Amino acid sequence: MAVAGPGVAVWAADTTVLASGAKVERLLGDCQFTEGPTVDSAGNVLFTDQPNDRILKWSVSGSGSTFRQPAGRANGMCYDPRGDLIVCADEKNELWSIRPDGQTTVLLREYQGKPFNGPNDVWAAPGGGLYFTDPFYKRPWWKHDQMPQDGQHVYFLSADRSRLLRVVNDLRQPNGIVGTADGKTLYVADIGAGVTYRFGISPDGGLGQKTLFCNQGSDGMTLDAEGNLYLTGPGVTVYDRNGKKIEQIAVPERWTANVCIGGADRQTLFITASKGLYAVRLRVKGAAGGK
Repeated sequence: MAVAGPGVAVWAADTTVLASGAKVERLLGDCQFTEGPTVDSAGNVLFTDQPNDRILKWSVSGSGSTFRQPAGRANGMCYDPRGDLIVCADEKNELWSIRPDGQTTVLLREYQGKPFNGPNDVWAAPGGGLYFTDPFYKRPWWKHDQMPQDGQHVYFLSADRSRLLRVVNDLRQPNGIVGTADGKTLYVADIGAGVTYRFGISPDGGLGQKTLFCNQGSDGMTLDAEGNLYLTGPGVTVYDRNGKKIEQIAVPERWTANVCIGGADRQTLFITASKGLYAVRLRVKGAAGGK
């Protein structure tokens, strides 16, 4: 794995989320398309390289390795409260759970008797329930070219894995998703419409109180401990909890797919951007449960 790369300057508002003098650095650069970063309990970061069908690991000691290959064409991922790795495995349009010992369980593969379009990004609520987006992006490894579902929606799987709900059905193309550490608020990016919404989470897992958060869609997202939301696309854009843009972080790749905050002290922003994995030090820590 290539380990190199010059620092990249960033633009910041008066109050920055970045550590003093921080610059974006490339950690790895031999991937085809990186996605799905998530952080384990020790601060190690796992992420996917979907075209190469692998899950990679960047350790807190500063080295990269292959965690799993093949990996079901893994895309978005997160850890649940039990420490299991939840994977959007869109080779067969499934949602997986991988235990620490490597045992893999297919949690879901269909809704109302029809395959999912392709689970894309996932967030585990504090109680263990899972929220995931299911847009349709035609993959070269699929035999079908038509959307199996009747639209592109957001779903909730209960913590006991017995109850599956379609919780959002009015978005054009939902993609990035993350919730707050208290389990009361969910953010969902409608990348097709170029907007991001904020929802209130009900005790039964349903969603209500839909409000427009900002006029920007996103491929992936994460939250920090101050409630700032990090969106991806051309670089990384940071919004405060009120939806005000406070930072734009440039990344030297055409597209930034996803982000998480990891490292031993949970104070490094990891960025999956096309062919590489990048990182930049933050002033603020990541939010608990922020993927």
